[in-house]
Amino acid sequence: MFASPLNLYRIIYKLLLIAFCCNLLCSTSKAQANSSYLKDSTDTARSTRYINQEFNRIYLQNARLSTFGNEYGNVLPTQLVADLVGNFVVFNTAKSRFSFVFNPRVKLRLLATQGAPVKSPSYMPGGTLYMRTNRNYYKPSFLSLSYSHHSNGIRGPTLNPDMTFNRDSGKFTTNFYTLTYTRGKRVDKDNLIANQYKSLGLEVHAGLFNLGYSKALKNQYGFVRLNGSYLYNLTRAYTDEVDATKRTFNNWMRLQVDFQYIMDKYNNYNIAQINKRLNINAIYYYQFPFMKNVALMAGGGYRGQDDYNIFFQDSYGYFTVGLAAGVSFGFHH
Repeated sequence: MFASPLNLYRIIYKLLLIAFCCNLLCSTSKAQANSSYLKDSTDTARSTRYINQEFNRIYLQNARLSTFGNEYGNVLPTQLVADLVGNFVVFNTAKSRFSFVFNPRVKLRLLATQGAPVKSPSYMPGGTLYMRTNRNYYKPSFLSLSYSHHSNGIRGPTLNPDMTFNRDSGKFTTNFYTLTYTRGKRVDKDNLIANQYKSLGLEVHAGLFNLGYSKALKNQYGFVRLNGSYLYNLTRAYTDEVDATKRTFNNWMRLQVDFQYIMDKYNNYNIAQINKRLNINAIYYYQFPFMKNVALMAGGGYRGQDDYNIFFQDSYGYFTVGLAAGVSFGFHH
């Protein structure tokens, strides 16, 4: 028995209605899935950018400071010592895990002698590339690769006729690369933010490959060095000067310890001869509320090999006081 035309039309109508409903449900399900996927993708991108932004702040917090003051204990007494560092942020965006800072540096020593001369300043242009290696800005880890040139801007012979180093007008030149790994930890309290960072790096001078250095430095100057540092920084909450209902977090205190150990063959000194291979210093910084990117500093250390160009043969302990300034003090939340 065949269905009547009316019943057949009803069956076809019901089938079409069912097909339409199924298609509508499928389309809605796909739209919801696509919407969920796009939302997840957007949230992930937004989260990654926020992480990159926080790491960019961390990189700057670890940037080298400029210092002005005096050191007591140098082989040549001084009236003023300055280590001037310019941190020019060339690349720093929330869209990338990388950051690049051009950081030229000039070291000056105003000698405590007649005329107060500045003997052969250390000119040290360079740059640093940063890259985060995790996503946790409360326990950050990152790599940095630096290039530095170090010279004193003098063209005279590096050696005197008697084969001693020409400390008065001798040329000093070296180029070096430094790869550093840093790990940190941040702890937030109601009125305080504590950050600490531990770094370990390897510094290799081009002179190791007979490139880019004053030839007289061969076997007399350290071309391979192990570097390390510890930084502990406290940021404190202050009542905003304009709006008493708001708080501003500014730097309060900082302690930084840096060390360097010469690892390669160097003037026939034994690898364990610490007094000729170790450079170490500890500096304490304190900022009053009215100070923004400036702090009082005091500390001291020991130089097994002086880092002031042609004077590298000097070894001595010293004490320093003065002022420090730089972008790493501009840590606000």
